Amino acid sequence: MTSVLFDLDGVFYQGNQLIPGAVETLSWIKTHNIPYLFVTNTTSRSRKALQEKFSALGLEIDEFHLLTPPLAAVQWLKENINQQPVALYVPEVTKSEFSELTLWSHGKANPAAIVMGDLGEGWSFTVLNQIFRLLMADTRPVLIALGMTRYWQADDGLRLDVAPFVIALQHASGVAPLVLGKPDGLFYQAALKMLGSKAEQTLMVGDDIRGDIEGAQQAGLNAILVRTGKFRSVDLEQGIKPDAVIDSIKDFPQWWQENISR
Repeated sequence: MTSVLFDLDGVFYQGNQLIPGAVETLSWIKTHNIPYLFVTNTTSRSRKALQEKFSALGLEIDEFHLLTPPLAAVQWLKENINQQPVALYVPEVTKSEFSELTLWSHGKANPAAIVMGDLGEGWSFTVLNQIFRLLMADTRPVLIALGMTRYWQADDGLRLDVAPFVIALQHASGVAPLVLGKPDGLFYQAALKMLGSKAEQTLMVGDDIRGDIEGAQQAGLNAILVRTGKFRSVDLEQGIKPDAVIDSIKDFPQWWQENISR
């Protein structure tokens, strides 16, 4: 049976507003017993805070249907870092997701890993230079990026996300990031494992031509682009060809019935 991965921000909601038809589409998916999982690069909120936001919007999404980069990062760190200290550069509200780990603090021996999420207006030369100095230590830490989203659609317009800052640090230090979020294949593999589905039997639905569409296709999935959120008409001129394009998530049930159910 075909399974579906859904992006959230820009697909089911934008800022604090639901995309029209979002609640109805989620209800339709549940009613038709379609295996699904929400995959988001959002790192500005913990999973608990995200669920509270979804509930306030009218979207009932439990933790078993939600994969975030911090969740994937914690799993990787537990398996590979062995309780060595980890330096977090993530929003304060997201730090609770890493409570199982040994966290690094200033003045201590260098961390074994650095985790970067979307700090928003918290980015500064001081913060970036601090990470740069850690990366330039004799024993270089692993640089983990919680996704490589370039920008996102906020209520007041487009805003930079974490990728530009990760790329700047990679350029300066020569340290390539381990990406545990979209568009990296490791994240899509984690999603497929959590969903219990094979790539060729899974669709990705999103608004980001690179993170959602290109990333999913490179991982072996088919991908559907929605014309909401950060979508711009120029996206269709980037040499990346979605398997389908729909106006918004409200059109997903009809698309499914015409292309999957028949």
